Amino acid sequence: MGKAGFPFLVMRLKQYFLIFASFAVTVIGLLYGISPQWFARTFFGISEIDLNIAHILRAIMGLYLALAVFWLYSAFSNRHRSTAVLTCVVFAGGLFIGRLISYFADGQPKPLLVLYIVLELALIPLAFWIFKLRD
Repeated sequence: MGKAGFPFLVMRLKQYFLIFASFAVTVIGLLYGISPQWFARTFFGISEIDLNIAHILRAIMGLYLALAVFWLYSAFSNRHRSTAVLTCVVFAGGLFIGRLISYFADGQPKPLLVLYIVLELALIPLAFWIFKLRD
């Protein structure tokens, strides 16, 4: 394959990455927000959560869904594709830093949240590498 095929492969890689990221944050966001009580009980063993915590989880769901829509739209938009991949780096980086601060300030969380830390840490360099690929 010559140089003419390479930009197409980069475009496809960015596109597939954004579709995957959109799907992943949609699932996670919906888990948080559709039924915060169920989520807290199922994943953290918390029998009852405060109204304010439910509000925060639903706001997080809204943020995740907004990013998912932007990423999915950008997967099919040449103009916004690279910017959207960069927002994946920022999004995962922000979550990772916040979780890391909490880990050291508050102690080790439940296994699901430790898994999130690992996944976000892995996503940062992958998304940055995909962002740096020339279109």
